[in-house]
Amino acid sequence: MTMNDRKVIELEQGWAFMQKGITKLINLLEGVAEQQFNSEEYAMLYTTIYNMCTQKPPQDYSQQLYDRYREAFEEYINSMVMPALREKHNEFMLRELVQRWDNHKIMVRWLSRFFNYLDRYFIARRSLPALGEVGLMCFRDLVYQEMKNNVKDAVITLIDREREGEQIDRALLKNVLGIFVEIGMGSMEAYEADFEAPMLQDTAAYYSRKAASWIEEDSCPDYMLKAEECLKREKERVGHYLHSSSESKLLEKVQQELLSQYEQQLLEKEHSGCHALLRDDKVEDLSRMYRLFCRIPKGLEPVAAIFRMHVTEEGTTLVKQAEDAASSKKADKKDTVGVQEQAFVRKVIELHDKYLQYVSECFVNHSLFHKALKEAFEVFCNKGVGGSTSAELLATFCDNLLKKGGSEKLSDEAIEDTLEKVVKLLAYISDKDLFAEFYRKKLARRLLFDKSANDDHERSILTKLKQQCGGQFTSKMEGMVTDLTLARENQTLFEEYLSENPQSNPGIDLTVTVLTTGFWPSYKSSDLALPSEMVKCVETFKEFYQTKTKHRKLTWIYSLGTCNIVGKFEPKQIELVVTTYQAAVLLLFNAAERLSYSDIKGQLNLTDEDIVRLLHSLSCAKYKILNKEPNTKTVSGSDTFEFNNKFTDKMRRIKIPLPPMDEKKKVIEDVDKDRRYAIDASIVRIMKSRKVLPHQQLVLECVEQLGRMFKPDFKIIKKRMEDLIAREYLERDKDNPNMFRYLA
Repeated sequence: MTMNDRKVIELEQGWAFMQKGITKLINLLEGVAEQQFNSEEYAMLYTTIYNMCTQKPPQDYSQQLYDRYREAFEEYINSMVMPALREKHNEFMLRELVQRWDNHKIMVRWLSRFFNYLDRYFIARRSLPALGEVGLMCFRDLVYQEMKNNVKDAVITLIDREREGEQIDRALLKNVLGIFVEIGMGSMEAYEADFEAPMLQDTAAYYSRKAASWIEEDSCPDYMLKAEECLKREKERVGHYLHSSSESKLLEKVQQELLSQYEQQLLEKEHSGCHALLRDDKVEDLSRMYRLFCRIPKGLEPVAAIFRMHVTEEGTTLVKQAEDAASSKKADKKDTVGVQEQAFVRKVIELHDKYLQYVSECFVNHSLFHKALKEAFEVFCNKGVGGSTSAELLATFCDNLLKKGGSEKLSDEAIEDTLEKVVKLLAYISDKDLFAEFYRKKLARRLLFDKSANDDHERSILTKLKQQCGGQFTSKMEGMVTDLTLARENQTLFEEYLSENPQSNPGIDLTVTVLTTGFWPSYKSSDLALPSEMVKCVETFKEFYQTKTKHRKLTWIYSLGTCNIVGKFEPKQIELVVTTYQAAVLLLFNAAERLSYSDIKGQLNLTDEDIVRLLHSLSCAKYKILNKEPNTKTVSGSDTFEFNNKFTDKMRRIKIPLPPMDEKKKVIEDVDKDRRYAIDASIVRIMKSRKVLPHQQLVLECVEQLGRMFKPDFKIIKKRMEDLIAREYLERDKDNPNMFRYLA
């Protein structure tokens, strides 16, 4: 049958047929007993619409059918859906809504199939909303708009009940909130404006009430436990029924009310705040504190500030305890003070270990806490104890670790570990150059007097110092260690020389250590008038050294030498281990029974200071090798001395100590001198590259350049600038005295 032969279907006639189909669909949805649509019925309904839309105008009823499609939904909603919803409340209303929404979607799906031909041609040509969209819009405009506030209130009430510990139907909430999302038809606007915003507001109010009572009742750890639990539950809530886009906003609200609002109050709680947690080593609570406050913008800053204050207080207490212990022991043996200072450094290392572990474990190595730890240690690590600077204390501590018979009895691994920690502490000390000088003095004593316990440890700490402070810092020390190796080889060659030239042998065993002047600390070289026995030794070594090199000058440092001499006393013969100076004094008594102070001074050609030290060690100390008249505890210029024939000791070999000169003053003077050179060099370097600079900037750049090794004093920098002007390296600008120019 052709198009022209087909019978025309009038609008009302066709719609009456469609209405039967729509009524059957509604009956099915409402649960009235009806047969399901069979394929023949479905085909008839579809064909009716097709025929009514493809008739020639004015019998083309596309527009009318499109309108009646919408009216079918409106009529169903107004007559059946809304009355059912209006008579129910709370959870029952939510269940009804979910059921009605599901039915509505089924109805949209079936009707849009019946009216499918409209979608394909009429709607496409006119750019009208699609059939599915029209169906959803009907629900939105007639159901959602009226019910949304009641629904939102009912959902929020259920959420609050769940927060209080009640069991609720989560699946129901998930379905209800799904309606808020779907009704937006691709946009989240409905969900966000009609549900999410009020829900967040309610969340804020709920947790604001909770926080206000918890902060009064609970300790800091208990409060944090509750806060962590709440955040965990809210996160789970999103997983159970809220839309995933709500997670960050919801957690932010909870954090704001529970943490941001009360952070200061919480951290400063008297017996349980951050200070107390640190004091009582509550590692788990501190970790929780970090986890909670790292979520908040700038939330960790107050925690780091309290951490810094706490570590500073602990360190300052250690300094005070060490200071008190040192001053109370001053009256006793001097050695005890050294023990106190050793214990102090050990405690500082332990303190650093403890809080470094906190930083890595509780605070997840966060840079804020590394910075806080550094700032805290810089405060008390630069305070002195018992008249010694921290730089000296660290150098002495290392000396004790590395020398034979030191007070620290540790395994090789423990020594390595401790050295590593000492080098870490050095990073906090501002006078690194002072440490270097003290360390070099003590290293020299260990190397020259064979006091070093282990060469590997010596090299190991130099490697660590080099990594921490740069190659320049350790270059002299490395030179010293190398010198000793070369000196041993040199000694072997000297012994070979003597065996090949027996006529040169001085008859005394002689060991000479040749050092490079630039590497070692500067020592006083005196014009000691050597006894004749020793002069021969010196001459022999000079001859040998001339065979090796003609271009080097030997300067003899007798103050560092030692001698083994035999004392023939009446009771028995005793070997005496003495310094070269002490040996020179004792050998004078081979030629004379009795000598006055002035005789000894004249023959040895030494200063009064040296002579007094030497004679005191031999006549007033533990071993009285010489008898002094008058027999007093001090040496004066009018005293006379004679060899003590009656001296004896249970040992066959004794070491007669010579109290060392106080080197501290000289070290500090040397460092000050080196600093002046360093400041000069820095100023010239800066000015050479910048040519013209204002005073303030020059000072700041100079401080920045030198800050790795020491903190230069502004006054000294100013003095050095004046000195460089006098030496014509710089000049002041004639018009602006605050500007400096470099003179090429």
